[in-house]
Amino acid sequence: MTQQEQIERTIEFVKAELSNAEGGHDWWHIHRVWKNACTIAKTEPADIFIVELGSLLHDIADHKFNGGNDNIGIEKAGNFLMSIDVTHDVIRHVQEVIANISFKGGNSKTTFFSPELAVIQDADRLDAIGAIGIARAFNYGGFKGRQMYHPGIKPVMNMSVEEYKNSTAPTINHFYEKLLLLKDRMNTESGRKLAEARHNFMLQYLDHFFVEWEGK
Repeated sequence: MTQQEQIERTIEFVKAELSNAEGGHDWWHIHRVWKNACTIAKTEPADIFIVELGSLLHDIADHKFNGGNDNIGIEKAGNFLMSIDVTHDVIRHVQEVIANISFKGGNSKTTFFSPELAVIQDADRLDAIGAIGIARAFNYGGFKGRQMYHPGIKPVMNMSVEEYKNSTAPTINHFYEKLLLLKDRMNTESGRKLAEARHNFMLQYLDHFFVEWEGK
């Protein structure tokens, strides 16, 4: 099986696995991250095959929908890639990407880094900010039954991994606890340039949100 055939089989697998996923973490999220990752990779010393597989599989079993279990996605991706005869080294690399890509409150320590992870992480973070990021945040908040905003519930910064996973705060808090922090945590020059406009759009959105909240 050629690498292109393995990519095509991976696309089919991901589409089937995420056919009933929450709208912010469905196939179209994967598709956007995959396309952004391919774009960023053009300016980075990254293996495009690993970038494509990693971006396609990075959310195959997100811990948010699996009881907080971070290992399900790693195992599911590994088993699938073995079934289509991807080499052991590539499988391990993709699993490391999945294990280390998430924000998790911004304070989790990682022991793995590669140009491919840098590219995929930037592509994933780009989809968390800007117009799409705003839509995804409120879609997920609605899915979880969270309030949009509560003036008495303040954002909690520098959360631990467990605090971040267990948070039930209003969606607006998520902007301050994660989304507005991502611009300065991009890994690549291309990612930083793309993040700038999306970050500024979120700031404008929040300005409008609070003006309208006050009935002005």
